[in-house]
Amino acid sequence: MQAIILAAGMGKRLGEYTADNTKCMVPVNGVRLIDRTLEHLASLSLNRVVIVVGYEGQKLIDYIGNRYEDRLRIEYVENPIYDKTNNIYSLALAKEQLQEDDTLLLESDLIFDEGMLDLLVNNPYPNLALVAKYETWMDGTMVCIDEDRNIVNFVTKAAFRYSDVDKYYKTVNFYKFSRDFSRQKYVPFLEAYMKSVGLNEYYEYVLRIISFLNNHDMKALPVGNHKWYEIDDKQDLDIAEALFADEQDIIRKYYGRYGGFWRFPKMLDYCYLVNPYFRSSNIIDEMEANFRTLIGEYPSGMKVNTLCASKCWGVREEFIVPGNGAAELIKALMEDLSGKLGIIRPTFEEYPNRYDKHQIVAFVPQNADYRYSADDLMDFFGKNPVETLLLINPDNPTGNFIPRADILRLATWCEEHDTRLVVDESFVDFAAGYPSNTLLSDAVLRQYPHLVVMKSISKSYGVPGIRLGILCAADTALIARIKKQVSIWNINSFAEFFMQIYTKYEKDYHRACFRFIEERTRFEQLLRAIPYLRVIPSEANYFLCEVKAPFTARELVLLALKQHNILLRDCSEKIGLDGKQYLRIAVRSHEDNDRLIAALNQISK
Repeated sequence: MQAIILAAGMGKRLGEYTADNTKCMVPVNGVRLIDRTLEHLASLSLNRVVIVVGYEGQKLIDYIGNRYEDRLRIEYVENPIYDKTNNIYSLALAKEQLQEDDTLLLESDLIFDEGMLDLLVNNPYPNLALVAKYETWMDGTMVCIDEDRNIVNFVTKAAFRYSDVDKYYKTVNFYKFSRDFSRQKYVPFLEAYMKSVGLNEYYEYVLRIISFLNNHDMKALPVGNHKWYEIDDKQDLDIAEALFADEQDIIRKYYGRYGGFWRFPKMLDYCYLVNPYFRSSNIIDEMEANFRTLIGEYPSGMKVNTLCASKCWGVREEFIVPGNGAAELIKALMEDLSGKLGIIRPTFEEYPNRYDKHQIVAFVPQNADYRYSADDLMDFFGKNPVETLLLINPDNPTGNFIPRADILRLATWCEEHDTRLVVDESFVDFAAGYPSNTLLSDAVLRQYPHLVVMKSISKSYGVPGIRLGILCAADTALIARIKKQVSIWNINSFAEFFMQIYTKYEKDYHRACFRFIEERTRFEQLLRAIPYLRVIPSEANYFLCEVKAPFTARELVLLALKQHNILLRDCSEKIGLDGKQYLRIAVRSHEDNDRLIAALNQISK
């Protein structure tokens, strides 16, 4: 058996990364793609490797040099018109070699797990294409297969239909051709296709024509859980570096993304904290039905969106400001405040990170579960006065919750001490007693003019992609200042439309919250059965869990990610946790939670 690698392309979409080198010379975490591929091939006892070069081909040849001569016999074929042709012509230039042996056909811009080539080599079928079930990040040639995994159609970009994605598999661009197939079918059709259509085409189109003959020459072989990624542009390179990072760097590369994990194949994200159930409401169907209108139109300005927010959350227009997520409003609020800021640690660090650290006064509960009450806060900050007291309720990451009656006692105390009280109730709808926990009412805001209430709609309503949050206060001067700080078009059309239609689906939201509370109770019992976790009680949509021997929190994150494609949040370095080992584990759907529990039970040293 031999391998043919197509490496003639220019890789223009990678910009400066391929300004003076072909794509396979691009390094991923310090290792060039061509070296990764050749190392994999060197383990297969191949008769030879044929590399078709073109753009900056001599640099590639010089780079490879003799470094693999003791393990691989490498030959080169040159495509001199790489800038005027596509990969069909590159493969045609190697058609003689293609007909001399069984062949593994590879494209050079792929990064992949070591065992993927073994799938092809060890499978008894002579003609195979590695495929993966279609996901939204995939691009390029798709295939349809029958119940016996015969490829019955190659779907080109022009023929792609989103209505059919459930039927599609993406070709990984790794193939196995038998010598007989290459001689009798592929090369004759390749030559005829190029004569009829031209050189600026793709070699998969020839396979598409062959599939129309109904001979079932080519079978599909799903890659299963093997990791792979095709690197066409800078974003692909960034994702590949996270997927294939080494243990010293992988957590930083994932956490540093702050989201966007839908780009990662089948990864289950247990870091980010959103309502898992409201998205099943028909509100999402209505938004989807209006997608083309929303994406093609400007959103309204602040005046109209303030009206929409007022309607949804029952607060007067002059008392409320909607934001591009709570993050925009946190930044604006922190920049507006002055004097000392009181916080409880451990906490959501976005607030203190936006403030002068020398002006922060921190209260740290002195107990194993980081519990505290309104009385604890009044006692501590009575002795350590601050101009503003920040309370996240339920707190993040501890899940500590202060009931509404006690919050109002604290608000009264703050009024008496001329202290601004900022309550972030982004998670309050997850607390027992919902929906009577919220402070969002005109009466409450008027009674406590020093009170400011923040709420992330992304978290409570499970729609982080639309970026929506609200800030409310009876201090109309503060609200007016915040409105001036943000852009007139700070809310996109999708967030505006969500507010426009939300009240039709409010009962769905109530059901989703009650359903969530039931699932959290079930999930907590399952977590408590994991022997190496100590679960801290929570009224939020996450649990802070102390990690006990024989693991560290970092080890569990790595094992869950590598073995089960699940991302957990290591909180051990959070200020206030005393250097102990902690994970924050989100509460997701029933099915997802069962998958996590199964993974945690399987993890072992």
